[in-house]
Amino acid sequence: MRNKYKYLIVAIVAVAFFSSCKKFLEVTPEDQLTEDQVFSSKKNVDAAMNGLYVNIGTKGLYGETLTLNTPEIFAQRFNIPATHSMYKFHLINFTDGTVSTKMSEIWTAAYDIIFKSNVFRARLEKSRGILDAKTDSLYRGEALAIRAMLHFDLLRFFGPVYSTKDSVLKSIPYNTQSDVAVMPFESANNIMSHIVADLKAAERLVSSNLAVSLDKKYKFHYYAVKALQARVFMYRGDKVSALAAAKVIIDNQQKFPWVLRGNLTTEKINPDLIFSSEMIMGVYNSDLYASQLKLYDDAVEAKNILAPLDLRLNAVFESNTEDFRFGYNQLWRTSGNKSYKTFCKYLDIDDKDKPWRNTVPLLKLSEMYYIAAECEPDKATAVGYLNTVRLNRSLTALALSLTDAQLKAELQKEYIKEFFGEGQLYFYYKRTNATAVPSGTSATATTPMYTEKYVAPIPQTELDNRN
Repeated sequence: MRNKYKYLIVAIVAVAFFSSCKKFLEVTPEDQLTEDQVFSSKKNVDAAMNGLYVNIGTKGLYGETLTLNTPEIFAQRFNIPATHSMYKFHLINFTDGTVSTKMSEIWTAAYDIIFKSNVFRARLEKSRGILDAKTDSLYRGEALAIRAMLHFDLLRFFGPVYSTKDSVLKSIPYNTQSDVAVMPFESANNIMSHIVADLKAAERLVSSNLAVSLDKKYKFHYYAVKALQARVFMYRGDKVSALAAAKVIIDNQQKFPWVLRGNLTTEKINPDLIFSSEMIMGVYNSDLYASQLKLYDDAVEAKNILAPLDLRLNAVFESNTEDFRFGYNQLWRTSGNKSYKTFCKYLDIDDKDKPWRNTVPLLKLSEMYYIAAECEPDKATAVGYLNTVRLNRSLTALALSLTDAQLKAELQKEYIKEFFGEGQLYFYYKRTNATAVPSGTSATATTPMYTEKYVAPIPQTELDNRN
């Protein structure tokens, strides 16, 4: 564990190496280096690579905004009345100033890291010999995977509903340049082709990184790339490729062991509420506890807290307190401050050396089984994949004779249960082009969804910059 903190402390220093989207810093105080200095030693290159991971783990990206709040609110998870400070987000009103500003911030932050990853790769090409061949290959692959992941999530926010004829519509730019350049907007299917190509290249480059330890789960190792491929192919509608990628993880499931009941029932002081053994890849955010307190804590005012309606939460989990994700007074707790349950997944723990502290999962074993269940042509085998997750959440198995509609309904239930605080549910709804989703303000009603709620407009700042 101490090694992980050393890794991250070095990475925090490395953030300064990439402080400008136009050029590296021209000044060189003690904790800042020029581009040439960064790529003059292995130690500095290592720190620069780690700096990319620190950047994606900040609260403006996967450390909070893309996981804990914005897409979670869009997915109608929370009871947000008109008096709530996030009501316009709840409505998914992209024309509202606060919402459009947040989307612009996401756009800017993501493209900033994309540019930095391009600079990093370009300089590696010019600095042959600084790294050994294996490390050089790994780093170039990791930078490509980061670029692909960020473009993919930008596409999921700002691109059209891909499962419709709109996949040929203009979406976002795909930036492959290490110099400042205005990249053209491309159709969503072209962007998807770029993402697939980057991930294919990344897979080849990181193929030697097969060992999985908790420290490595904060980087794009081979299985993390395969897991992202499965998600991307699923979004693209390529079920054959999605299944093949997901099965690479499933066939190596022993590397990502299922969480045990004892993780929740016997460990009350330092519980592993993110189920870290099942995590394929995550990000580290040193301010995660602050985000938990700001968004979910029972001390937050009613007008600001993100919390589900109790009746809706019970309906989601079918009142089954045996479900690891609902019972045992761990992920969901009731206190004297609120009459309803509040979300506790990212609460801090007493033991500050626990390896899962301050971690947000990005890719998990369960999603690979959900993808396999959705893509497997043999119905009994498909239901078997879903049952594997259910049994490892202390639920009973479903009948292997489920109809297609029943399997789809059960999969949606699982996406709702499994990914609280991880930002995936809204994109599941968009991928499946759901026209109505469970309401966050009612135990039984649904909220209508349509294109205008699924497609964020290109930020005005981007359009202005192009002019």
